[in-house]
Amino acid sequence: MGETIGTEDKGLAADGTIRREGSLEHVHADFAPVVEAAGFHITDAFGPERLHSAYLYGSIPRGTAIPGVSDLDLLVVLHDVPTGADTAAAEAAGTALDSAFPVIDGVGLLLSAARTLLSEEERDDGGFFVACLCTPLTGEDLAARLPRYRPTSLLARQTNGDLALVLPRWRALAAAATTDEERTRLSRRIARRLVRSAFTLVMPRWGGWTSDLHRSAELFARYHPSHPERVEQIRSAAVTARTPSPDPDGLSALIEDLGPWLAAEYTRAHGTKAPRPRG
Repeated sequence: MGETIGTEDKGLAADGTIRREGSLEHVHADFAPVVEAAGFHITDAFGPERLHSAYLYGSIPRGTAIPGVSDLDLLVVLHDVPTGADTAAAEAAGTALDSAFPVIDGVGLLLSAARTLLSEEERDDGGFFVACLCTPLTGEDLAARLPRYRPTSLLARQTNGDLALVLPRWRALAAAATTDEERTRLSRRIARRLVRSAFTLVMPRWGGWTSDLHRSAELFARYHPSHPERVEQIRSAAVTARTPSPDPDGLSALIEDLGPWLAAEYTRAHGTKAPRPRG
């Protein structure tokens, strides 16, 4: 059981550390076949010589996914640094799953190496992601080799303190998007990131963890009431994250208005994320 403050569950274990969210037991019956198939596709695509472990994350293992709306989010961890061939294999596996299961709306498949996620540079970013936000699907669970995490300013900085660096890439993706489908997917992706950044901006003050986007928006509102217009933008972004729109003006507002403001606030409050080594 997690620690509850009054009637408010802050997502913490009894010792005050962030408890792992999600479980295969929380996967709704509608999504059970695609989760089972994902394990087979990943194992077949990479094989024991490449595959270290695989994980689910997002709404499906949290039990909040909506059939036909939610996507399938996967992290595949390899023994070595991913290659171009690994990327191609991941894309093929994702396409196959998306085509075979209408219950999901797309597949997001991340690739990483075990030693990268266990490194000092990734301890409070990729390591936290695996230990607290990912549900083991197959292979050795890296969480056993990672620390327990607390809702600190360091965690806020290392998870979302690079928002300013992401904005140019979002602008390029928006400029290259030519279809409603592309703009819809990009809107969902960007809205999710902005709401999560808004939450982690105030996370140390709240002293807990949640991945629920609407709750994240309301916690931002609680701890950032001096900017009511930004509160409404974050609430709107939480809606867009669940029911995205191809509207180019809405996408532009996320990238050109809310994004830069939130990035500046983040840097002021928590500093800038430590740079990652190349290669």
